[in-house]
Amino acid sequence: MRDRAHFCFWRLMVIPIKKAYGYVTRINNGETQVLVFQHPIKEAGIQIPKGTVKPQEDAYQAVIREMKEETGLENFHVEKLITEDFWENVDGAIHNRYFYQIRVSNVPDEWDHQPTGGGDEAGLTFHFFWISSEHEVQLIKGHGDYLNRIFT
Repeated sequence: MRDRAHFCFWRLMVIPIKKAYGYVTRINNGETQVLVFQHPIKEAGIQIPKGTVKPQEDAYQAVIREMKEETGLENFHVEKLITEDFWENVDGAIHNRYFYQIRVSNVPDEWDHQPTGGGDEAGLTFHFFWISSEHEVQLIKGHGDYLNRIFT
């Protein structure tokens, strides 16, 4: 029992990694759609745009930066913060996640974009497309957790 108590205490001491997620939405033929992308590394699967909040940023600033870097979109409107939570990643890291709803219009049905943020994504090309329901594709773990708040 001591080991479990020590483990729980240690987890409380861990500083969570702040992540900003963007459910980019549009209305197409009267239907709400959400932007997703196929990562070129197969194991990385299908994702929504997101990224790490930098030390000098808040989550709102980070989601704007990440949307521009990852999607190439420039004209969008951050509608609202959907939710904030704490989540344990598969590697054991604790993430403090901020999910935002973002609206766009007059965007293509699909496109390719090379992220501009550098790091692990440098040189990769993401393929973006739209989904019309939360079960249309299998997103990687954690990315679809709040799609039910978009597709109501």
